[in-house]
Amino acid sequence: MAQQKHMLIIRLSAMGDVAMTVPVVYAFAKANPEIKISFLSKPFFRPIVEAIPNVTFIAAEVNTIHKGVSGMWKLSRQLKKLGITHVADMHNVIRSKMLRKFLNLPSVCLDKGRPDKKALTRSTDKVFKALKTTIARYQDVIEGLDGRHFIPEILPKPNKQDEVVEFTAGCHKKWIGIAPFAAHQGKQYPLDLMEQVIKELDGKKEYNLFLFGAPDEVEVLRNLSQGCMMTKVVAGKLKFKEEINLISQLDGMLAMDSGNAHLAAMYGIPTITLWGVTHPHAGFAPFNQEANCLLSDRKKYPQIPTSIYGNVVPEGYEDVMTTILRAGIVDKITDTI
Repeated sequence: MAQQKHMLIIRLSAMGDVAMTVPVVYAFAKANPEIKISFLSKPFFRPIVEAIPNVTFIAAEVNTIHKGVSGMWKLSRQLKKLGITHVADMHNVIRSKMLRKFLNLPSVCLDKGRPDKKALTRSTDKVFKALKTTIARYQDVIEGLDGRHFIPEILPKPNKQDEVVEFTAGCHKKWIGIAPFAAHQGKQYPLDLMEQVIKELDGKKEYNLFLFGAPDEVEVLRNLSQGCMMTKVVAGKLKFKEEINLISQLDGMLAMDSGNAHLAAMYGIPTITLWGVTHPHAGFAPFNQEANCLLSDRKKYPQIPTSIYGNVVPEGYEDVMTTILRAGIVDKITDTI
């Protein structure tokens, strides 16, 4: 009997990048039920991967037992025992390269398009054009390995978990998630302006607002929503798995160029994103949400995008996001959701 094809998908970080794999992996798994699929990532991202039907999560403990060269060797021996036959490397970093070498199996790795991204983000002789999306790059990896074409799809909406039902009791208006934080200040909307957006939306009494963030951001979120009657702080109240379930039930999401935007988009939730020194042309717009990207003014700040990740803020570019007007954000939400 021929060995069952068993594909290993590798994407170790970050949250948004892992979430962007979901429409690709889901569509491929749905179209090819005879192929066993395992997904290797960091333990925190388990709830994202486990949202994909018929995909098995494998934890890469890169800070402990799988740390360094010896750790990757140990991990490769564990994977060998699972009968892995092919490797789809959607990360293409030192760790995943080592793992591919140790496994010595047919593999395809992610083309990050670094030369084009460098041309897009440099300050002089900038080549400002839309690059291939990250999701299309992920699709290229699997199609390069499997040979069959498929179309990425959003996940079906799951049932509400009991914890989410309890947390949202009494919330009978349209549900809007707001994720005001980003990994870098260069792509985070000023909090004083975000507070105005939250208060204006809350005052309409047409929406229930849910504020997302990390546990150490709870106090800031409370301050942003002080005096609001229709707004609840999610951070610190629900586990990550439960937060994802709540996101899947939203009527809309307002986020930065950040992970929460991609968690919403993987369920097809209308997702409005605010962009500072980064730009959708780099390929990181949430899945099927390009029309909902609100951009900082490139006429005033022509060096945008200054980087891929938002970590490069040239002098004088600290306030680029103030060119995204509060009224424009509220109007976009009203028109879209």
